[in-house]
Amino acid sequence: MLNRFFASVECVKRRLNPLEAYLVVMSNAERAGGLVLAATPKMKSVHHIKTGSRMYELPTWDERIIIAPPRMKLYLKVNAMIQAIFRRYAPAEFIHVYSIDECFLDITGSHLLFGSTDEIVRKIQRDILEELRLYVTVGIGDNPLLAKLALDNVAKNRPDGIAEWRYEDVPETIWKIKHLEDVCGIGHRTAAHLKRMGIFSMYQLSQTPLPVLKSAMGVIGEQLYYHAHGLDYSRLNEKYVPVNKSYGKSQILEKDYHIPAEVEIVIREMVEEVAMRLRQNHVDTSVIHLSIGYSKYSIKKGFSHQAKIPSTNSSHALIPYFLELFRRYDEREPVRSIAILCGKITLKAGLQLNLFEDVNRTLNHEQLEVTVDKIRMRYGFKSLMHASSLLTGATGLKRSEMVGGHKG
Repeated sequence: MLNRFFASVECVKRRLNPLEAYLVVMSNAERAGGLVLAATPKMKSVHHIKTGSRMYELPTWDERIIIAPPRMKLYLKVNAMIQAIFRRYAPAEFIHVYSIDECFLDITGSHLLFGSTDEIVRKIQRDILEELRLYVTVGIGDNPLLAKLALDNVAKNRPDGIAEWRYEDVPETIWKIKHLEDVCGIGHRTAAHLKRMGIFSMYQLSQTPLPVLKSAMGVIGEQLYYHAHGLDYSRLNEKYVPVNKSYGKSQILEKDYHIPAEVEIVIREMVEEVAMRLRQNHVDTSVIHLSIGYSKYSIKKGFSHQAKIPSTNSSHALIPYFLELFRRYDEREPVRSIAILCGKITLKAGLQLNLFEDVNRTLNHEQLEVTVDKIRMRYGFKSLMHASSLLTGATGLKRSEMVGGHKG
């Protein structure tokens, strides 16, 4: 794991030591509710500021504190440089990117070239530190689960940033984890369910009979039982790519939208984005779903409705269906959030026409949309967009300049 990745990159760019600097990466710092995306170790140890803290919690009296806006394109660029270092020591198929700041490597086949596991780990740490000035913590294990648990529970707090958990260590490692939420895959809701069953620690979980867990929690209960014993049979080079059951997009608007026409502009832009993903994956949708959330000042919450439609992946065909749902159920309340979903996904078998359609016109629409997709994929959304995206209320142009919901 890359220690406080966003904050560390910002420190390096400012020629600061990430372990000594007082820096936070914050989204919307101009607002009291601005969100901390990453903080340096000093911010956490001295001021108790961490990921998820808010602007109003920041001790602004401390002049050492640097507030950095997020630069997602920069972080992705640095991440790509780190991946290149990883590929020196393991083939690409044995590298699994878990998140922008975490990655799994299977170095089983790398020992003859680069030495023992400990030697390889320290070489990777050294290369990243010397070339990118970033500190890396490492969890080592017989499988991805043990490596992840070693990282989360021990490595982050060690001076050398390395921890190793093996199968034979399970009684002294996993079973000694007191808080269920300290285990990856166990969130607050799952932990609450386990506690209602009288299970409060990983040791108690390991001693609960498998049939009991499976009966109470299904497949998740079975998985938790094996994880409590340190068992994980996944292989990094055996990639599983699930078929999407739905394609969707949601957006919280920057302000309350009081004019329905402006809401419709945003819906059009969102449908175009989702339709492009449908075409890229060569699938059609035959069920659409629209959810509208009203302002917090409204006495009404909003609405959520769906409709069956003829199978399609055409923006030209989908937009009117979504607008019809909005116009039918909108109660003229100020809108603050929009979510669209395309479900009942099927592989595209061909172009479906009816007796009342102009064949040439339909084919032209399809060819035009594919051409627009290619241009946007290569040059970005701004390269080719509808004039409506320049009108008041449109968000597509501004969002096209963002990465991960933040300014690039």
